[in-house]
Amino acid sequence: MSPESAAGQRIEVSSHPISETIESHGCSIVLRRVDGPEASELFFHCQPPADTSDAGRQAEAIYRAILSVLEAEGATFGSVVSETVFLRDLTTNIEPVREMRHRVLAACDVATHRPATTEIGQPPLNERACLEVSMQAVIPNRAPLVFEIIGTESVCGCAECAHAHGLRVPVDGEVRFHASGLYGQGKNAYEQTLGMFGLAEDLLRRAGMDFHDVVRTWIYLRDMDHDYPDLNRARRTFFEARGIDPVPASTGIGAGLVPEAHDLCLSVYAVKAGHPPVRTVMTSPTLNEATQYGADFVRGMKIVETNKVALHVSGTASIDEDGRTAHPEDFDAQADRMLVNIAALLEGQGADFSDVLSAITYLKHPEDAARLRAKLHKAGFQDFPHALVAAPICRPDLLCETEVLAVLPP
Repeated sequence: MSPESAAGQRIEVSSHPISETIESHGCSIVLRRVDGPEASELFFHCQPPADTSDAGRQAEAIYRAILSVLEAEGATFGSVVSETVFLRDLTTNIEPVREMRHRVLAACDVATHRPATTEIGQPPLNERACLEVSMQAVIPNRAPLVFEIIGTESVCGCAECAHAHGLRVPVDGEVRFHASGLYGQGKNAYEQTLGMFGLAEDLLRRAGMDFHDVVRTWIYLRDMDHDYPDLNRARRTFFEARGIDPVPASTGIGAGLVPEAHDLCLSVYAVKAGHPPVRTVMTSPTLNEATQYGADFVRGMKIVETNKVALHVSGTASIDEDGRTAHPEDFDAQADRMLVNIAALLEGQGADFSDVLSAITYLKHPEDAARLRAKLHKAGFQDFPHALVAAPICRPDLLCETEVLAVLPP
């Protein structure tokens, strides 16, 4: 039997997700497509050509390749709702990448479209890559989507905050909201966390939503070891003040940030319908609940959307049933336990690795990349868009972490 929304609408996924690997403009793109009753949704990850080490030339090839893939799907860049740019050297690469992105898109008359874009310093494990790009696009089956850019007044004078916005995406009576690159003011991580969550709340209100509609967050920290405790305290304060229950799925991860004035960055994804979408907190017997050790996020969130049943798995590492780090200092065992935990969360909802739409794996030590790839291959965790990047993780003794978006199989 197909799942139903709170309004009683039956959700039919017309096909199992389809994967393709595409070579275009020297780039390698892994594309995953899911066809629902209202739209086709595309998830893809793009690696640059190997014949150049110049960030601008790599960016040019990547965005030309992305436009070619979208055109082959009957779409344009105007269908893109979210974008993550993983940069090897944020300080050196950001401006040439931005300039080339704008130049390529302007030539196709889509430079004014503003998806939720995250630009972060997380070096790709592909050592030749100055950058890699992950995207999501929505191609409606009938009338074109009408995106609405939601802006707000910046309380900070920096250039990055001046561009803060969200993207409101209506899909057959349901509203989705994507926002990225949100920063907060303050003299410490606690104040900045409250500020960026408050900014997200303001954008949500302008979109006709509130923080109860948030399904998932991503939080990037410049200094993970120093600021993670303050993030957790401020997040709990914010959620308790607003009665957020259940709390969203989330990833909290280390990254280089574009503006020097800020130490944390927030991205959010929210869903609202005429009737509340059906949500289920995902749990696993192999993991405890993160709230038990002071981190306010759920291990995963299942949500029945108009177009699909999505499974948002939070950043997941080698954590045991009591919330302790399993296998300290043993990378191979940590990678295995991480994958066991992810598999258990998916299996609890009737899914497995073949239902994954996209993933990001964060690796503490880049020299472990070959061992990581071997573990992923052995477990069958492959054949979908997957960013592999280096990043500090929330505990000093954790060596790898993975987040997943999956779809409930038809």
